[in-house]
Amino acid sequence: MRKMSYAGKAGAWDKTRIRYNASVDLDGIPEEAQRYLLGSRSGLDWILERYQVRTDKPSGIVNDPNDWSREHGQPRYIIDLIGRVVTVSLETMRIVDALPDLGLD
Repeated sequence: MRKMSYAGKAGAWDKTRIRYNASVDLDGIPEEAQRYLLGSRSGLDWILERYQVRTDKPSGIVNDPNDWSREHGQPRYIIDLIGRVVTVSLETMRIVDALPDLGLD
């Protein structure tokens, strides 16, 4: 299975497009969604890092975030989560941008 990632190549990522898997691309992600940061990375960066299939080398245990989707009959769970994170990112930045200046000089 191909790793979920932004489209493009390292150093030239297209953060308006996510390669979910070999068959599914999520296009049209607003660049503005990258402004909402959780620490030093965007919410989308966090999702792409955390929601990967990983195998623990010593034990061989596979951590597949898709397992929860299958167990609960929600195959679109991660795709829908990405959509929700984009919405939260955009709405949060809209609210923050509309806040008045504190006037602290």
